[in-house]
Amino acid sequence: MMTEINIPSLASLEYYAYVDDCGEVMADFEGKIGVYAIFDGDKVLQFVGYSRDVYLSLKQHLVRQPQCCYWVKVQTIERPQRQVLEDIENAWMIEDGAISITRSLCKEKWINPIDVRDLMTVEERNDYEYRAVDDLGKSRVLKGVARRVEGEILAVLKERGVNTQIRFNPKLKELGLLDLK
Repeated sequence: MMTEINIPSLASLEYYAYVDDCGEVMADFEGKIGVYAIFDGDKVLQFVGYSRDVYLSLKQHLVRQPQCCYWVKVQTIERPQRQVLEDIENAWMIEDGAISITRSLCKEKWINPIDVRDLMTVEERNDYEYRAVDDLGKSRVLKGVARRVEGEILAVLKERGVNTQIRFNPKLKELGLLDLK
């Protein structure tokens, strides 16, 4: 049974700082189901999504796109109803006129783990393609690249003043992927 919900306009919602004065990712929405809109430093809409835990999703997006995550607007709902979440998401994109945001290829950068193969240096690529003679060697190269990229991400977050604990899944590093644990 579908319940009617009033979809608030994106413009009517309050902006929240993505990272608070203590350097923590806004935890007000930890464990909350909802739709969120992420804005850059100039309050230009960058991404609209929905989640069963808005806080965890916001943390994940900050790691994947730190240069785009400065402000957020959120609408929570009590029970997970995919259709309601999708309706709000679509209404906000139409309202903003940014329908292409989450339908474009850049959506992948927001929702998928970071693939470090795309970020290899020339030397790392040579090690991976020519010097690593087996799967174990390739895995070691990928893990090294993942550690380097992880360090770069953590440095950017530290520069932003982020103090929220960020922990990447160690098992995915061997596959060349970075995702929060």
